Parts: sequence; structure tokens; C-alpha cells
Amino acid sequence: MYSYDYLVVGSGLFGAVFAHEAHKKGKKVLVIDKRSHKGGNVYCELVEGINVHKYGEHIFHTDDKSVWDYANKLVEFNNFINSPIVNFEDKLYNLPINMNTFYQLWEVKTPREAKEKLELERKNYINTNPENLEEKALNLYGKKIYESFIKDYARKKWACSPSLIPIDNFVELPIRYTFNNNYYTEKYQGIPVGGYNKLIDSLLEGIECMTNTNYLEYRDHFDQISEKIIYTGKLDEFFKKEHGVLEYRSLHFERDIIESDDFQGNAIVYYTDMSVDYNKIVEHKHFEFGEQKKTVISVEYPCEYDEKNEPYYPINNDKNKTAREKYLKLAEECSDKYIFGGRLANYKYFRMDETIKNALELASSELS
Repeated sequence: MYSYDYLVVGSGLFGAVFAHEAHKKGKKVLVIDKRSHKGGNVYCELVEGINVHKYGEHIFHTDDKSVWDYANKLVEFNNFINSPIVNFEDKLYNLPINMNTFYQLWEVKTPREAKEKLELERKNYINTNPENLEEKALNLYGKKIYESFIKDYARKKWACSPSLIPIDNFVELPIRYTFNNNYYTEKYQGIPVGGYNKLIDSLLEGIECMTNTNYLEYRDHFDQISEKIIYTGKLDEFFKKEHGVLEYRSLHFERDIIESDDFQGNAIVYYTDMSVDYNKIVEHKHFEFGEQKKTVISVEYPCEYDEKNEPYYPINNDKNKTAREKYLKLAEECSDKYIFGGRLANYKYFRMDETIKNALELASSELS
């Protein structure tokens, strides 16, 4: 006789959504997390009255109305729109790449002029079969945009030349021929009013939770008391790294409290040249239109992943892809007891709306 129908390992979005749905169906659920808090990477710390995104900024955006409605039933969202700024060699540019950016780069004023200029820039780099990040970026944008916004930023993020970065790690910069600084094109966007902790607390209300609890250290115990395990941790660690280590890049954050009501006038400013080691400064109060007398910033430094920091970005090279497929096969073989979900258990980056949708789909099939 099991004490719990489901043990959910990890209290991030995927685990919290599944636990919420199972609890609604009358299942007995225990959620555990090895960290000292719930919420995974969307967790916020309250500093000087400001919700600080501890593990990097999280901006909710989706075109999926069902996911948007689901989240809004749990917590109210504000109307924050992400309009980041790029600082390249002490000059400021708008992102996404739009008519403001084209004017800042080349002083072109019309969409026709911008399109002609971009095609001229791309002319020498047309490549029907790009094999790495550098070739893909030059093919899409030409030399000026690549060198201003992508080259050094990618070099810092991945700690190698962009010509050596797998093409799967390339994230396209949006291009539009309007004066629109809204980075995302999705219809629904915002930040939970009062921070993401309110969303997690709403999801886990009435559910037994344990923090500072590492499943892998007490695996036999938790397996014995739980009929099924929803595992959202690292895929290779679950299988004792049988097929090798799945590699990541990580981030280090240096937080500072500023004795001013505003530091940079924007939530996110990217630094895309090699004159500084960091890639980004985030000023958290702007996510919720704060009017506090002080402000809090996080300076984001890319770094190597090790056991002292967090795994953020999968390194999608051939070695890791091969190992991932082997681990996923092992996961399928034990799926009667263990269900794997979320970004770490899939060794794949997911947006928040994708994570919620995946968890809801699992809950629908598993609990039906």
C-alpha cells in the first residue's frame, strides 16, 4: 500500500502544474524539491519591496489562449511588454530588430530602404546549408548586425567561437519593418502581479511539499512510498550518468541594490561586445512598473556549469544528442513507474507556456 499516488520531484512549473491537476482529481500527491524554496527557476526573492527573478528574468508570452486562460485563473497578470535595449560599444539599439534599429544602424527611414540595405548586407553571405551559428547568423542578417548583436554575445554565452557553436543553439532575432519595440509577437504577454511565487503558491495550495529534499539521495524510500514518480530533475543523474554527462552552460548573477529609483530605465539591457564579461543587466522593478525609492539589478555572467551552479543551456552537439537519445530510451523502458517531464528531464529548453502545456497534456493522459 503506497502512501502517495504521485511523488513529484521538483516544484518548478512542470511539476507544480501536474501536482495541481492530480490534486484536483483527488490523488494524494507529495512534491519535493532539493532547493530551499518552491518554484524552480521562476522563484522570486523580495528585495527592497521588489520581486527579484533569482534565476534570470521570466516573461510569460504565448499565443495559446487555453494556456493563458489557465494561468490567469490562478493569478492576475499585468501588461508588461518586453522591449530590450542593446549596448554595443557604448551605443544603444532597440531589439527586436525593427525600423528604430535600422535607423540606428544605417539611418534608413522607410521599410523599403531597410529591406534593400539588409539584402545588400546579406549578399556576400547567402548560404543554403549553414553548419554553425556564425554561418546561420551571417546568412540571415549580414555582417553589421551579426557583429553588433550576435558575435561577441554568443562567444561569451558559449565560451567559444561562433563558428564552433552548433546551429541548434542559434536563436533567431526577430526582424520587423515597423517601429515596434515589442520583442515578442505572441498575443498574450505579462508578468504575474506580485511575482511568480503567487502562481506557484496557487498551483500547490493544499498539496504537501518538502524542500531541502534530494530525491536521488533517498530514492529507495520515496520509491517505496509512492505509486508513481514524476521526475523533473536532470536526466543523466537519474540514470547515474550511465551514458555519460549531459553538458550545460550556466549563469552567474551578481545582485546590487542601487540607491536610486531607476538605474537603466528598462528591464533588460544586453551588452554585446567583449569590453565587459557580462551579457546582460536586468533591473527587476520594471517588470511590475515599480515606484520604489531604491532599485535592484542583476548582472548576468555566462559561466561553465558545475555542481555549484545551475544548468541553464543544453549544449546541443553530436555527443550530447547521442547521449540524450540513449537516456530517453532508458526512460521509456521504466515508464510504468517513472514519468519524465520538464526541461532538465528532457535535456531541452522549453518556454513557460510550453512547459505548462506539456504538463497539462501529461495530466490529461495520465489521470484520465
